[in-house]
Amino acid sequence: MIRVHYLDDSRAQRILWLLEELDLPYEIELYRRRPDMRAPKSLREVHPLGKSPVIEDEGRVIAESGAITEYLIDRHGAESGLRPTEEEALLRYRYWLHYAEGSAMPLLLQKLLFTKMPGQVPFFMRPVAKAISRAVLTRMVDPQLRDHVAFWEDELARDGWFAGPDFTAADIQMSFVVEAAADRAMEGGPGPATTDWLRRIRARLGYQRALERGEYRYGDTGGATGA
Repeated sequence: MIRVHYLDDSRAQRILWLLEELDLPYEIELYRRRPDMRAPKSLREVHPLGKSPVIEDEGRVIAESGAITEYLIDRHGAESGLRPTEEEALLRYRYWLHYAEGSAMPLLLQKLLFTKMPGQVPFFMRPVAKAISRAVLTRMVDPQLRDHVAFWEDELARDGWFAGPDFTAADIQMSFVVEAAADRAMEGGPGPATTDWLRRIRARLGYQRALERGEYRYGDTGGATGA
């Protein structure tokens, strides 16, 4: 049986959802965050970087959400419909599968870190920290986030899903990104196409079952820990 090393309220929730959509049996090894929101050191016994998600399957230890997704579909879900077969849709699928962590999450983590930074420094340094954080967010992070959010809206308005007219694992991979942004980083909230997409993914039975098993809360980016 597949074992998921699962850090509470983390990006690992997507792997639970994927496993539910693939209708694969799995067990969860749950790890609770430390007071500083980081993963416990015990995760390093599973993988040297101590990040989540990590899965174990048939003697293999596999980390990184995109790599895990590709492995699970290659190994257990080639006929599931979660990976497109049409060439154009497949190209879009691969793009969004890796865009989520490669392009979107770094920006969201910057947003989180610079928003929280003033409260993490000694009191006498807070005015300086606030000024630095405000400048970085205003001049660098927020303008880029607006571009990305508009990009998502345009893509979803095109045909409803990230990789074409059908739901795929690319939508699962993008779910954490969009939910986190909708919760913390979208000025004025998500656009109509994004709002409709969120409604439809949350209505899926696999999504709901994964929520129950992972005890996940919408929009929690889990600090800077996860993969």
